[in-house]
Amino acid sequence: MLEIGPGRGALTAHLLQHAEKVIAIELDSWLAAYLRRKFAAEPRLEIVERDVLETDLAAWGPIALAGNLPYYISSPVLEKTLALGSILKRAVFLLQKEVAVRLTAAPGTRNYGLLTVRAALAARVTLLGEVQPSAFHPPPKVNSAVVRIEPHDRATELGIHDSSGFLDFVAHCFRHKRKTIRNNLAGLYGGQAIEEWPEASRRAEQLSLAEFAAMYRRVVPASA
Repeated sequence: MLEIGPGRGALTAHLLQHAEKVIAIELDSWLAAYLRRKFAAEPRLEIVERDVLETDLAAWGPIALAGNLPYYISSPVLEKTLALGSILKRAVFLLQKEVAVRLTAAPGTRNYGLLTVRAALAARVTLLGEVQPSAFHPPPKVNSAVVRIEPHDRATELGIHDSSGFLDFVAHCFRHKRKTIRNNLAGLYGGQAIEEWPEASRRAEQLSLAEFAAMYRRVVPASA
């Protein structure tokens, strides 16, 4: 089990009750020293004093992740998590509620966007519940939520052979969120070609992952 941002070790103590080994990544040197003193008698805990954004999470082999993510680094940590692929067994994170809702949004809702599609391509994401500000000291000015992320690579089944290229394509679809697919992609692929697509008059926020994949296969054939 790898914990991101253990702080004073409240979650760490619970993880040690269930995991054979816990690796806690803590950037703050004072907190890292505090954790070493607090858990001095616990040989199954390894404290890694390092910036998680500069850490190779795959270095420990197959892992499960947990953490109360600082809101300002939640997006890059999520990106690192989703990029782990089969090395990730599961991740459970406490996030700003706004980010959690974006991760799990359905097509046709205002929170649905590139982050939603990125997550859906690599994982099943489940919103487990909300946490009110009163649960923290001091209470933050935003609500929080817990999400579970379980790896599920859908690229192959959707005929996507270049996930990075596909996500760049989706980003273009969302470039101007209120514009249609026709308007967002005509400059790249030609207005006449896009005009023939059944999705041309729809907006990106209305399309499912499978529909994005179908459009991408038209411009980047599987043999490419």
